[in-house]
Amino acid sequence: MATESSLQVEEDEVSIKELILGGQEWIRYLWSKRIMLVIAGMLGGSLGLLYAFLKTPQFTATTTFVVEAGDSKSRLGGLSSMAALAGIDLGGGGGGLFQGDNILELYKARKIIVETLLSAVHPDSNQLLIDRYLAFTGARESWVEQPELVALDFRLAPNTLQPQVLRLRDSVLTKVVNNIRQNVLTVDKPDKKLSIIQVDVTAPDEVFAKVFNEKLVARVNDFYIQTKTKKSADNIAILEAKVDSVRTVMSGAIQTAARASDATPNLNPTRQVQRNVPVQEAQFSAESNKLILSQLLQNLELAKMSLLQEQPLIQLVDQPVYPLKVEYLGKFKGIIIGGFLAGFLTLMCLVAVRWYRGVMTTE
Repeated sequence: MATESSLQVEEDEVSIKELILGGQEWIRYLWSKRIMLVIAGMLGGSLGLLYAFLKTPQFTATTTFVVEAGDSKSRLGGLSSMAALAGIDLGGGGGGLFQGDNILELYKARKIIVETLLSAVHPDSNQLLIDRYLAFTGARESWVEQPELVALDFRLAPNTLQPQVLRLRDSVLTKVVNNIRQNVLTVDKPDKKLSIIQVDVTAPDEVFAKVFNEKLVARVNDFYIQTKTKKSADNIAILEAKVDSVRTVMSGAIQTAARASDATPNLNPTRQVQRNVPVQEAQFSAESNKLILSQLLQNLELAKMSLLQEQPLIQLVDQPVYPLKVEYLGKFKGIIIGGFLAGFLTLMCLVAVRWYRGVMTTE
C-alpha cells in the first residue's frame, strides 16, 4: 500500500513538473518570436489606421413610437351582440393581422419599401429617394457600360414602360430592397414587454437616412390604421347606403299618401275605397320603413362607435432631427483594433505551426 501511494505521488509530481516545463518552453518560444509579433502588430495597426481613414461615416436616423391597438368587441360588449342580432357585424378591424410582432415585418414588405423609395426627397424636389440611394452607393457609376440601366427613370409610371424596361426596373428595385433590409433598415422592440417600436435607418447619406426613416414610418402607420379600421369603415359605408335607400322609400310613401288625398278633394262617401286604399297602403309602407330606418340609424351609430374604438393610437416618442447620430471608426481605435487582431492571428499561427511540428516529430 505504501509503495502504491508513493508511486502515485511521484506520478503527480512528474505531471506537474512536465506542465511547468512545457509552459516555460512555450514562453521561451513565443519570446523568441517577439520581433515577428511586434512587426505583425505594427502592420495591423497601420491597416487599421488606413481603414479608419477610408471608412465612410454612417448616419443613423431613429424613430420610436408607441402602438396601442383598439379592441371594439371587448369594449362595446353587449352593443356588439345587439348589432349581431340585427344582422350587423361591427367587425374586429383586422386585428389578427397585426397581432404580436407582425407590424415589425410590415416594415420590411417590398411594396411599402418600394413606395417609400419612389417618393420625392422634398415636396418641391424632383429627386427620388431611390436616385439618392443609387448615388451614394455608386450604382450609377457601375452602370456606365450598361446604357439600358443608365436610361432608367424611376419617375415614370410603370404602365407607361415597355415590358423589358419594366422587368429591368423591377429587378433593380428588388436588389435595392434586399440591401435595405439587410444593411440599412432595423426594426425592433427595445423591450419585449412593452409596445414601443424602434425604427433605425443607417446610411452614409444623412438626408437619405432621415427622410427615408420619416416617410417609411408614416407610410407603415397609415397602412396599419387603414387596415385596422377597414372592416368597420366598410360597414359604415354599407349602413349609410341602406339608410339613404330606406329614407328615400319612406319619403316616397309619404308623398304617395299626400297625392292620393289631393287627387280626391270632393270624394263621394260611397267611393271611399278610391282614397282609403292608396292612402293606407302608403301609410303602412311609410310606417314600416320608419321602423327599419330607426334600427338602421341605431346600428349606424353603433358602427361609428366601433370605428372610434378600433382606431389605434400611434404616438411618436422620438423623431430623427439634424444632426443625426454618426458612427465612425476613430484613428486611435483603428490602430488598437488592427494591431490587436494582427498580433493575435500571428500568435495563433505560430502556436499552430509549433504544435504541428511537435506532433510530427513525436510520430
